[in-house]
Amino acid sequence: MSRALLAIALIFVAAGLARAQSPEPPAIVKTRCAACHGERGESAGEDFPRLAAQHEAYLAKQLADFKAGRREGIMQRMVRGVAEGDLEAAARYYSAQSVPAPAPKSELHDVGRFVFLRGNPWAKIPACKACHGESAHGSAQLPRLATQNAAYLERQIREFTQRKRTNDNEVMHSIAERLTALEARAVAEYLATLP
Repeated sequence: MSRALLAIALIFVAAGLARAQSPEPPAIVKTRCAACHGERGESAGEDFPRLAAQHEAYLAKQLADFKAGRREGIMQRMVRGVAEGDLEAAARYYSAQSVPAPAPKSELHDVGRFVFLRGNPWAKIPACKACHGESAHGSAQLPRLATQNAAYLERQIREFTQRKRTNDNEVMHSIAERLTALEARAVAEYLATLP
């Protein structure tokens, strides 16, 4: 086979793989989710969470919690009347999407890195990596924090501090309330830079 034919064949194979890895979004994503979270989970703005590559089980739990009223916020309205199968389809779809590009490093990067990896022993704050993993990729029970929007993360930390996040464990409440505003911002900015 000539090099030109081989190159053309490889292009078609690559295009086919790209289509296979990026399935068509379910209707719920197109009609309800994409306006804020983007069709591929990349987020429409800093205040909205990036859902791409988030753990399917974690997303499904959060959506179920919003629907049941265990977690409060605008999402309660967004999931009202949505069938459970549609919510599961959205969680499955977003979890299969590629990780968005990380944010550039800010001047708070090193402070955030220190707190995430080592905690703050003077304030008795444990390292964030103890639960979320050194790469901040989380688990089925804990969110992936890497590449998340810094403004969104900072708001979530504040909501844990104010005990507005009522659907997740007490551990985050006790940790968040010990973080200074600077530490919260620094950790959020550091996490946004992780792949």
